Amino acid sequence: MREAQITRNTKETQITLTLNLDGSGTYSIDTGCGFLDHMLELFAAHGSFDLTVTCKGDTKVDYHHTVEDVAIVLGKAFDQALGDRAGITRYGSMILPMDEALILAAVDISGRAALGYALEIPAQKVGDFDTELVKEFMTAFSRALGAAVHVKQFAGENSHHIIEGAFKALARALKAAVAIDQRMNGRIPSTKGLIL
Repeated sequence: MREAQITRNTKETQITLTLNLDGSGTYSIDTGCGFLDHMLELFAAHGSFDLTVTCKGDTKVDYHHTVEDVAIVLGKAFDQALGDRAGITRYGSMILPMDEALILAAVDISGRAALGYALEIPAQKVGDFDTELVKEFMTAFSRALGAAVHVKQFAGENSHHIIEGAFKALARALKAAVAIDQRMNGRIPSTKGLIL
């Protein structure tokens, strides 16, 4: 099984996370940020990843450290669960409609972190969640995993729909990228012979 369990404790956050890439989309999420919980729940469900996350963070300040650090730990969990990347598809993409919003997510699990971010979220907040933190999450996740992650908005007016579409599309793209390609016969999906 391709699984990972990570605990990360800092002065700002204390996080425990478990991930099973070959799960059924079951989840238990408690980050102290309701909107982030919602995004991670649908991320797990649409990626068919089994995911548990607990985070105690300095939310009395704001949600910045919680969002960024959870993304770091999630990216590291994907990295650990994937091991040497043998046999994976490596690339994945999804164009996902979320009501009036239309979002593209594309992923290359290349060992090289890069973020292409083109979301235009009209509201500064959804509930008490600062929408600028979506980019912080994507940046931290791509760095910790070592992947090129692109999210692009083609349409959308409702901030909740745009963000939800981005997380669902990312989950679906990752589901495709981490899938085992039987034709690879366990080979590393790179002409270099390794992914770093």
